[in-house]
Amino acid sequence: MYISKIEIENFRCFGEGENKFVLPLSPGLTALLGENDAGKTAVIDALRFIFGTRDLEYYRVQDSDFHWPAGGAERRKEIRICCRLDGLSLKEQGAFAEFLTYVDEGGEPGVALYVHWTTKDKSGARSGRRMVFSEVRTGKNGDGPALDVEARELLRSTYLRPLRDAERALAAGRGSRLSEILKSTRQVTDIGADYDPAANPAPNVADLSVLGIGDYSSALIVEHEGIRQARQTLNETYLRPLSFAGDDLEGQISVGRQGDRDARLRQLLERLELELRSGTASELPANRGLGSNNLLFMACELLLLGSEDVGLPLLLIEEPEAHLHPQRQLRLMQFLAEQSSGSGANGENEIQIILTTHSPNLASAIPLDSLVLIHGGKAFTLARGHTELSPADYRFLQRFLDVTKANLFFARGVMIVEGDAENILLPTLARLIGMDLSAHGVSIVNVGGVGLRRFARIFQRKDAEVDGPIKVPVACITDMDVMPDCAPVIVGKTEPFPALNQRRWRMKSDFADGELDTRREAIRAKASGQFVETFVSDEWTLEYDLACYGLAEEVWIAATLARQDDKINEPDKAENIFRVARAAKAEFKAKQAACGNAEELASHVYSLFTNSPKASKPIAAQYLSELLEWKVARGVYDATALAELLPPYVTAAVRHATGYGVDEAPNSDGEAEAAQALKVAGGPA
Repeated sequence: MYISKIEIENFRCFGEGENKFVLPLSPGLTALLGENDAGKTAVIDALRFIFGTRDLEYYRVQDSDFHWPAGGAERRKEIRICCRLDGLSLKEQGAFAEFLTYVDEGGEPGVALYVHWTTKDKSGARSGRRMVFSEVRTGKNGDGPALDVEARELLRSTYLRPLRDAERALAAGRGSRLSEILKSTRQVTDIGADYDPAANPAPNVADLSVLGIGDYSSALIVEHEGIRQARQTLNETYLRPLSFAGDDLEGQISVGRQGDRDARLRQLLERLELELRSGTASELPANRGLGSNNLLFMACELLLLGSEDVGLPLLLIEEPEAHLHPQRQLRLMQFLAEQSSGSGANGENEIQIILTTHSPNLASAIPLDSLVLIHGGKAFTLARGHTELSPADYRFLQRFLDVTKANLFFARGVMIVEGDAENILLPTLARLIGMDLSAHGVSIVNVGGVGLRRFARIFQRKDAEVDGPIKVPVACITDMDVMPDCAPVIVGKTEPFPALNQRRWRMKSDFADGELDTRREAIRAKASGQFVETFVSDEWTLEYDLACYGLAEEVWIAATLARQDDKINEPDKAENIFRVARAAKAEFKAKQAACGNAEELASHVYSLFTNSPKASKPIAAQYLSELLEWKVARGVYDATALAELLPPYVTAAVRHATGYGVDEAPNSDGEAEAAQALKVAGGPA
């Protein structure tokens, strides 16, 4: 049995009607992703309210749980949560027989269990009393029988809160979590027989149950010689002199056996504690921290879930990455995936696991089919059939969606780039023109020249009219890859010039009038739609365009510094960075005077990246970032002046990712922020 669908209305950040929260689920593992306050915890808490939890913790509905719509509308007075459960076994169908709904979907008749939890705030304005009433009913529309106590017990979930005190939970004590877990496992309750002193006063311990061993040990304690002598002294020395003739007082010492069998078993188990050891043969506790104890706690809860064959095997985990280093997080994720699929230690018992996480490590280790993006009060499953991703895209992303790229699931905006140079340079450019990417929650994803469109399609819905679009602005930046006609000779592409179909780039003269615009639109259309937009370079590549539009001198200096990076940074080849920069500036002035137009000058600048010794684009991007930071801090450029020197597609991409409107001005404090934050000690004259 598993939850196949959740619907939530008027609960915290989730509205009603068109704004209600709907989440389809599949068996196995589901990870809820999103930024803070997106509603991930609200989903988990909704499940806790409707099903309850095995720790029997009481949850009280608070005023803040009722949805308060934007725009000054009144707080809602009724919360509605509905879950549909499918895949019931024959035993489960028998346990919930009077609550089932018969369904016929796709020509295949079956049964489903609908559970509706409704809470109404009926607080009186006159009396001031807080009155909240809740009920749990069944039926597709919530008009079926009320779910009784015994049935609700079978639906209780296991919940692991984000800030777990695993050591305390597994310690001995009254009502300990360990005793509750052990008392409910078949290994403790079904193995062995109880102790019967009349039938067998000296049994074989291996034949006894846990409770039988406890009762037998109590009997042995009573018959211990020290206890016997103390009892004899008590009776003969103290009680007999206080007795009347014919009415002797006599004390009997015994181990307390209060309550029925279950109560005595619980009292016995409450004396147990669970702790990690250094090894199988060690008797000393291991020197373990919070992370290891967290794993021990999770393993214990899974022991309980895997021992039940009737009921809802549901595990809710908030932030399983808590206190775990990245490698341990990946190990945990692999383990949870095995348990949820039934391939783990529990055999065929599949456990449905719903977790929330802020960890890119975990997000990168979980298949895309199991991820759900929570954004804008809505759930967007990334399972097949719900996105524009093809089967080939899913295979590709399973291999290449690593931890450095998985941060896109938690961003308010995304920029997808094709190289390290863009990855280094664009955050600096955005900050200097007053549209700081980090301040707007924008993540840069470097796909390394392949898969740009595959990553973009993650954010495109198959049926946006029904699901609604994912309102995360995604800007894809790619090169036009069309060089000016003067470039081949300048950048070293001389005779014999390869045939047209053998070139990496084409020249402008290869295109008839209007064909360049058609090419640009074709590239753009491959990864655009909904809130995803592709921005194609205006001319050739980023470095060429920066030089062509207004930063030719800065790119020339940065490329020259990159060429001599070893001499600049290695102690035994020390070269003065300022001397190199001044010489590069003089060379640029001479080259500028000799060039006839901007295309020719920009081609000479770009030749520093193609002709030997080739400048590294990422290293040049780092030098260019530092140079521009220095110039802004010194007042050479302000935010507006620098923005005018950038290629239009760069500023347009930054505007889109940061959420600025087309006609909206960037942050007016951008210049002041840049001067404040980008103080560089010294710089090229």
